[in-house]
Amino acid sequence: MKIARFLRYERSYLLLYAAMFLLTIGVFWADPGMFIQWQTLLYAFILVALLLAVFLIARYMTVQHAVRNQNDEDTEPLSLEAESYKDAMDEARIAHIHALNEVQARQKEYYDFIVSWFHEIKTPIAVLRLMQQTNVELKVIEDEVSRIEHYVDQALYYAKLDTFNQDYEIMNIDLEQLAKEAVKAHAKTFISRKIKIRLDLPPAIVQSDPKWLSFIVSQLLSNGLKYTEEGGEISISSHMTQDERRLVVRDNGIGIDAKDMPRVFNRGFTGVNGSVHAKSTGMGLYLAQELSRKLGHYITCESVVGQYSAFTIHFPRNHDPYLNTVRSLHTDA
Repeated sequence: MKIARFLRYERSYLLLYAAMFLLTIGVFWADPGMFIQWQTLLYAFILVALLLAVFLIARYMTVQHAVRNQNDEDTEPLSLEAESYKDAMDEARIAHIHALNEVQARQKEYYDFIVSWFHEIKTPIAVLRLMQQTNVELKVIEDEVSRIEHYVDQALYYAKLDTFNQDYEIMNIDLEQLAKEAVKAHAKTFISRKIKIRLDLPPAIVQSDPKWLSFIVSQLLSNGLKYTEEGGEISISSHMTQDERRLVVRDNGIGIDAKDMPRVFNRGFTGVNGSVHAKSTGMGLYLAQELSRKLGHYITCESVVGQYSAFTIHFPRNHDPYLNTVRSLHTDA
């Protein structure tokens, strides 16, 4: 069966040999001065057949060797077509390896987050169980419940990152109303820690998803509250440039060390401040940046240690977040 398939693929050589033999006979036959003897013709045919048989045997062995060692980089392709297919297979193999590496990296990120999340969620749960055995203020219990809700929200939004296209709706959003709702959600923390809030929000409309954008602003506020000392101040302002609308969340807290600035949005990165504040998971800013990018926005950070930190959400004016999201989905597919 293998020999039959081999001869079928090598039929071009067989036809070439037959054509050359017949052409040679035809040339001699057409010459009136030549007389062809049948014994000589038969002898020539036998020699050509033997030569063809030797060629096919050598070719068959070469092809078999190439097939057996097709994964060996040192094996030379037997034709231009084979070389083209080999290049295509190499490219596909490399692309497949890259895809597997990306999947493994995502799985590792997800596993690391889940492990970190379980460790973080255990703390407030343990505190609540301890409180069952003692008489504590209701405020303390509310704070621990709020921490649990915060971690649950982070886990929920992290799990939705890869299925973002199934759960978003772009619409016009009033930044002033959105910021006030975010502040209201953190009102108890503002009051308990005596942190002032200052709003400077002229009328401004942006295109985004209200649920995802609310989570982003809430993460920036939570980050500011975490690193602002009691009695400090947090401000939310917006302004517009020629190219974009900006929403700025600024606090006068401990600031961010200069060496940590390039990695402040990395997944799980806590930096110097995270080492000091044990409640930091390093997921809030990462999620805020990732969700912003999926919506067609992005976040930048400015900070001076001991003075302030300012996180700015950029809303480009000439950007269509819905169209960009659709294009990214087609690219991923």
